[in-house]
Amino acid sequence: MNWAMTGMGAVASVGRDPAELFANLCAGVSGVGELKGFDLTRHDARFAYEVDDRPEPGADVPRRATALLLDAVRQAARDAGLDEHDLSGVPILIGTGLRELRSVELWQRDGIEFPPQDLHFGTALRRECNADDTHTFSNACSAGLYALGLATDLLAAGTAETVIVAGVDVLTETMYGLLERVQPVPPERVRPFDRNRAGVLMGEGAAAVVLTRTPAAGRKVHGLVRGVAVNCDAHHVTAPDPVGIAEAIREAHARAGLGPADIDLVMVHGTGTLLNDETEAIALGEAFGDAAGGPVMTAIKSMTGHTSGASGLLNLVVTLIALAEGRVPPTIGLDDPVKEASGFRIVTEEAAELPMSVAQLNAFGFGGVNAVAIVEAAR
Repeated sequence: MNWAMTGMGAVASVGRDPAELFANLCAGVSGVGELKGFDLTRHDARFAYEVDDRPEPGADVPRRATALLLDAVRQAARDAGLDEHDLSGVPILIGTGLRELRSVELWQRDGIEFPPQDLHFGTALRRECNADDTHTFSNACSAGLYALGLATDLLAAGTAETVIVAGVDVLTETMYGLLERVQPVPPERVRPFDRNRAGVLMGEGAAAVVLTRTPAAGRKVHGLVRGVAVNCDAHHVTAPDPVGIAEAIREAHARAGLGPADIDLVMVHGTGTLLNDETEAIALGEAFGDAAGGPVMTAIKSMTGHTSGASGLLNLVVTLIALAEGRVPPTIGLDDPVKEASGFRIVTEEAAELPMSVAQLNAFGFGGVNAVAIVEAAR
């Protein structure tokens, strides 16, 4: 079955709503900048893709993940014609990697007050939106698309008429410090699929979409979810497995009732890490076979950084606009593709314009947690 998406919202380093985000991505605007939220003397790496909403550089505040989430959910609710102040009876499924870990860090080290109940996004959603059915899933970098798959299950089972799916993450010193210690050279930007990439940098953001079984008469539909596949190959704690990824891609195609030749656009995971890019390219080649050179591809993490639990749904929001406008943002910083991706039609330098109707979205996380979604332009 196909599920209509009637609302969307997004916040990232390069845009505070879907329209601004898409326009800046198509213009090749990068959100990378010198780290604002942490004490730079504590870190060797100096750059990140942050949402610029702190009171001053180096001064961080708690509940930023919650604030971004609320913003994206409210945008999507308004867009779908829902009452953003009363979302009672509407399940809200939230994908995240680190939830409010940054607030816990500030509480533990600096003594900034942070009550335990605020760890749960549902606390703020109940208070601000009267939401009484919220669920949070921490499935690493594929959390947003995992939540999307669960939403389609709820609709298919008939237990909900409308579901809001959201994803969110912000920078934490714990993760930022971990990444700078496992990457030989601190990167200055994310360069997906480029031979000279140095690794990944974290980004911040939130995105949300509203799915419904039956759109109201006259209500705009942004696109359709044709199918979502998820798996966990448990191959390695951090190293991805092309076999598990290819299996997820094939299952997504099967659930959508489509084949590789039907895909016009692939929104790749494209983290810019030394292992992930080659692995994703190998998996795409295996799953698409002779059709691997057909769809255009792009990696928006080159401009948003890796937004973890929000990344899959930010990709989704960008995809919906891309299908509607026939325009694909470029992958910036990609000058010399790795050999595994040399046969792909990756959009670089400037946005590409072409007719498209079906897109595939990839999201792969630590521990082999894979998710792939197939979406179609609104008819």
